[in-house]
Amino acid sequence: MERFVDVAPGVRLWVEERGTSDAPALLLVMGAQASGLGWPEELVEPLAERHRVIRYDHRDTGRSTWSFDEQPYPLTALAEDAVAVLDALDVDRAHVVGMSLGGMLTQLLVADHPERLLSATVIGANALSSVPYVAPDGRRVPPEELPGVAPELVELWSRPVEDHGPEAELERRVEHWRALGGGVIPFDADRARDLERRIIAHTGHHHAGSAHARADYAGMDRTEQLARNRVPTLIISAPAEPVTPPPHAEHLAQAIRGARLVEVPGMGHALPREVHAPLTAAILDHTGRS
Repeated sequence: MERFVDVAPGVRLWVEERGTSDAPALLLVMGAQASGLGWPEELVEPLAERHRVIRYDHRDTGRSTWSFDEQPYPLTALAEDAVAVLDALDVDRAHVVGMSLGGMLTQLLVADHPERLLSATVIGANALSSVPYVAPDGRRVPPEELPGVAPELVELWSRPVEDHGPEAELERRVEHWRALGGGVIPFDADRARDLERRIIAHTGHHHAGSAHARADYAGMDRTEQLARNRVPTLIISAPAEPVTPPPHAEHLAQAIRGARLVEVPGMGHALPREVHAPLTAAILDHTGRS
């Protein structure tokens, strides 16, 4: 079932639900400039066998309102949007799974709205914490000294995004997915192309968004709240991760009180079919425990 939800004056979000309405709710929160369709059907369907799965388009993505140029907002507003979605669907508490920026927003929900969460799963995100990472040899490494984004991605992101038509934009997105994959699992360009064709059709245009890169990142540190966390939290470790490379996942697990760490072999910063089964199993095991 699809619907639109008003989350702020002049801002509406596209929302989709799967599964039975009386099952425990599971909210999927995607990354920066990513439509909710970025959660693959092959992942959504098995989750919906046990949950009321909710996915949505952030502001300035997909069918939701594209308003940043007229109504700038901080990134923290996107976490409040997630709460507004739950409110609109009459969901008191939900399991939340966030990827990339969605993983950062999930940490904001853990810190600021723990009473609304049954559990949290964080994938491919930096810790919103200033505590140092404690390495296996006992060294204490400040977060700013942990490994950065892979050079290939830095170079891609440094290029100006120019509109040369829908097919050129499609191929730009495919190459971006290739770099995000991390190089361990063979890249399926046709599958990435099909996904982006669906997203472009869903959105109604091919224009690349940049709102989330321009939004204010201030006010996102939650060191103290994460250290006091009581929400059951799962951290997915992706060994081929090019955006938040190891040991970022380990740092997350140390920064968030009581967090568990589960590795998905070969995974990068993407959701190819090879990771669907182990990722689904990890999420369902976690929500079942919670």
